[in-house]
Amino acid sequence: MVAAKSATTSIPIVFVIGDDPVQAGLVASFNRPGGNVTGISFMNAQLTAKRIGLLHELMPAAERFAMLVNPGNQRVAAALTADAQAAAAAIGRQIEIFSASTNREIDAAFASIVQKRADALLIGPSPLFFTRRAQLATLASRHALPTIHFAREFVEATGLMSYGSNIADATYQGGIYVGRILKGEKPADVPVLQPTKFQLVINLTTAKALDLTVPPTLLARADEVIE
Repeated sequence: MVAAKSATTSIPIVFVIGDDPVQAGLVASFNRPGGNVTGISFMNAQLTAKRIGLLHELMPAAERFAMLVNPGNQRVAAALTADAQAAAAAIGRQIEIFSASTNREIDAAFASIVQKRADALLIGPSPLFFTRRAQLATLASRHALPTIHFAREFVEATGLMSYGSNIADATYQGGIYVGRILKGEKPADVPVLQPTKFQLVINLTTAKALDLTVPPTLLARADEVIE
């Protein structure tokens, strides 16, 4: 997306991303993007601490967490790592970061995570991981590893739990923004849209398979429970 912006200052560009577009250098601000770029940010990269907190609430006795990140975007991977380490330290827990950017590396990362005896795993936000969600859910199930994800689609694929904004809705809103630009609005004047709600989704069938009891307080806050 940054490359697309660098290629032109006149052709309108509408993005749909999970990152902070200001930090990514796409827009000047959320309210006044400036230039020829605007769009939708579902802000999934900023929820690492919340996801670790949810894992801790589900598994208060867990001592060792792991997080899988995609090193393809070094800035995002570094930010996710820093947020995860700070969140784990705040609750007195350990977290180890693993990297993967191919199917083979994902398999290898899971093997290492299991070898290191991680109690639970956080899947860092990444378009790559979203497209590999079936593989990730299968590996988590095979190794009986409780895992929290950034999108409900993982939970539909037998993942344990997810917390994040609605990616399908963000994509739909991106289409609406394209329509607004085609009708004559200038990207510089169209504020970047941010999510107003984040969804907690829990797969009870997966929890039972992992022999986990989901606390009633956590179930009560869930936006969707899959059984």
